[in-house]
Amino acid sequence: MQSIHPSAWIAPSAELYGRITIAEGSSVWPQCVIRCECLEVTVGRMTNLQDFVMVHVDYDHPTRIGDFCSITHHATIHGATIEDCCLVGINATVMSGATVGRGSIVAPGAVVKEGDVIPPGSIVAGLPAKVIKQRDCTHENRMNAWYYHRNAQAYARGEHRVWEGPEHEAWVKAKLAAIAEDRDL
Repeated sequence: MQSIHPSAWIAPSAELYGRITIAEGSSVWPQCVIRCECLEVTVGRMTNLQDFVMVHVDYDHPTRIGDFCSITHHATIHGATIEDCCLVGINATVMSGATVGRGSIVAPGAVVKEGDVIPPGSIVAGLPAKVIKQRDCTHENRMNAWYYHRNAQAYARGEHRVWEGPEHEAWVKAKLAAIAEDRDL
């Protein structure tokens, strides 16, 4: 019922129930819950579901989260589609049937209503969420996802202080260069 890529890191306290696919290099952090009593939840590659995230399905809508996304602390994704390279802010909610377009940011605390379609390259905020700015945040969001991928690899080894020191600075420089050239490392 579950298809979790061997390179994905799942925190021991995360809870996963139902038909779930988690792709290469993704991570599911402490206290995250993914539930799907019907349909399915799909998480793309290099995506992170941070601490206390809630992912659920609707009777009519599966949940799809793309590649290189960050679903940050305490966010809720409920029967929605999050396209590639998006960031959903702390305590934000994306409701059933909604779509957040590629390279977008959902601001902390924002609520994307049922059925809303957020255009690619949007920054949305508020209750209900409204587009406050058009700006493609693909590169910044992709970098955030790379940080969490690296962090998950360290956590899998029992290392919890990976964002400091000369090795980290060299890693950041290499990733930023790769992102600027639109290539993976």
